[in-house]
Amino acid sequence: MNLHQFRFVQEAVRRNLNLTEAAKALHTSQPGVSKAIIELEDELGIEIFARHGKRIKRVTEPGVQVLKSIEIILREVNNLRRIGEQYSAQDSGTLSIATTHTQARYVLPGPVAALRQAYPKVGISLHQGSPDQVARMLMEEVAEIGMATESLVNYPELVTLPCYEWQHVLVFPFDHPLLERERITHEDLAQVPLITYHPSYTGRTRIDQAFALRHLKPNIVLEAIDSDVIKTYVKLGMGVGIVAEMAMAGDNQTPDLVSRPAADLFGHNLARVAFKRGTYLRHFVLRFAELLSERLTRDQVMRAMSGTPDDYEL
Repeated sequence: MNLHQFRFVQEAVRRNLNLTEAAKALHTSQPGVSKAIIELEDELGIEIFARHGKRIKRVTEPGVQVLKSIEIILREVNNLRRIGEQYSAQDSGTLSIATTHTQARYVLPGPVAALRQAYPKVGISLHQGSPDQVARMLMEEVAEIGMATESLVNYPELVTLPCYEWQHVLVFPFDHPLLERERITHEDLAQVPLITYHPSYTGRTRIDQAFALRHLKPNIVLEAIDSDVIKTYVKLGMGVGIVAEMAMAGDNQTPDLVSRPAADLFGHNLARVAFKRGTYLRHFVLRFAELLSERLTRDQVMRAMSGTPDDYEL
């Protein structure tokens, strides 16, 4: 048996048992993938996959156990590679970060610039996607570190740590009538068009829950994944925006728009940093985690990765 066979089996499962797609992802031929898998099954004396004719239909019971072992083997192979890179390349290489648009646009520029200053030989690769895509990129080792508000805690394959709290803000054109009110309520917002994030992004779950608890149905006329897009349509007068506070802070303030804090309406959100469980983290990955939040330390991350995460309040 060999590593190629292990990778073929793993990729076949990742591609929903489609060997053609697995072959494309691994830059090889479909017959080659099929042959390698059959040879591994013959050597093990079991069927990893149940077939109907020549088509793979499902993973067998022993196949499930084989996949668990393959996951450990390939993870440790990647760990060996990272150890070698760390001690031979002297803190050079590439840091791959998976994150959402909001984090990439408003939160990461400072930490990324600081890391580049500390490790000038390290390149940065940013992968943007939904929170679920961020989790998937970590599990498939496309990225070493991930950051998002939603979903990351739902994956047992990941180690997650709280990074920082933030709140939503309401965004209005400067002459909007709701600005005359001392306190804006959920009922007020339910009466006007709203522009906010797609349901899987940037704390949208809390917004929906806040209205649902009061048996209100908000009139959301536009959804987007990009805070700047939301602000653009607010300026056009299409509705009141609900965005993350960092999108309206400091240099991100937009002329002709006014923001109001909305923690009393939608509560606080918690952004989390995540790593694939069992992964070896290079020095500059740990340093980047520290740069993301003063509450994250190298020792704290290492304890979490070893299976003893600290619980702490933000």
